[in-house]
Amino acid sequence: MRIKSILAGLLFMAFLLPAFAQTRTQYKIVTASKSGTYIQIGRDLAKWIADPAGIDLEVLDSKGSAENVQRMRFEPGVKLALVQSDVFQAFLDEAKAGNSEAGNIIRPLRLIMPLYDEEIYFVARADSPLEFIHEIKGKKLGVGPIGSGTALTSRTLYQLMFGEPIPAANAQFLSNEDALVALTVDKTIDIAIIVAGQPAKLFTDMQPEARNYIKILKLDEKAPETTRGKKTYFPATIRASSYSSWLTADIPTWTVKAYLVTYDYGLQSTVGNLTQFAESLCANFDKLQANGHPKWKQVRLELPPLGQGWRYYPPMEKRLRACIAGKTAAVSAASSAPPQPRNRPCTEQEVVLALCKR
Repeated sequence: MRIKSILAGLLFMAFLLPAFAQTRTQYKIVTASKSGTYIQIGRDLAKWIADPAGIDLEVLDSKGSAENVQRMRFEPGVKLALVQSDVFQAFLDEAKAGNSEAGNIIRPLRLIMPLYDEEIYFVARADSPLEFIHEIKGKKLGVGPIGSGTALTSRTLYQLMFGEPIPAANAQFLSNEDALVALTVDKTIDIAIIVAGQPAKLFTDMQPEARNYIKILKLDEKAPETTRGKKTYFPATIRASSYSSWLTADIPTWTVKAYLVTYDYGLQSTVGNLTQFAESLCANFDKLQANGHPKWKQVRLELPPLGQGWRYYPPMEKRLRACIAGKTAAVSAASSAPPQPRNRPCTEQEVVLALCKR
């Protein structure tokens, strides 16, 4: 009888232990549209960072940054979000101006780290007489869906350049795909404004014939509108190599910074899980750059000083700073190590380049 009890107990544990072993943390990250860059960045984080940290990170599409701020604040399970810098700043500005709802939303949010610059595309029809971004004043614009970062970027940049808001009759709140249809098929808008880090799937999927239907307007550094826009945005270049199937030359444009954002969590289990995420981010950062979206190559593992109202999440900041310091020390030690003795004579070229002494 005792043997049967022991066997029954062992059988029970055989079924029970795998269930415990397979228990993993379930978190979510909000990104942007399914054809954008944010969702690919989210998938990279889920595969190369969250998974090694024992976190099953569900990657959710969204309308964009403005919606992400709301969902990061209120949606259960959402622990991470990708947010544009101008959207984050807009919420801070609204809070400072006395908007209590904006303050309630943005004040508990914390930054993990800056990521990369997202290019802003001003897409016109190929036969449009427009050539430059500062020529869009008074035109009918596709500005991104309501609640998207693109919609806020369109509004903010237009206001900066021209000193007035986009006329309500000239703004259509469309997804990227719908905006291109409205531009090229329905011809109900003159410009589609799209924010996406290059190479963006929306444009990489296009055929060579795309150049017969669309073009991207250029930034004119000499235009006074450009000078005014630089208060918040920065010049960038859309590279022809990013869309080699149809783009034939580099195009100067505007850019906006993307950030990885979380909440000021205090629950010990959440703090521990996010600290593990930070540890994995540092340990596997090279894998992100080697295997993830090309935009990862532009990301630096660093935590630069922040503007007023912007704050890092302390538990993750502490872990990342310690890791960054460790990597810096390792690089410094390697660079100061005595050179290894040569086992061959110097070549003439090495002597000329001062790489070797005879």
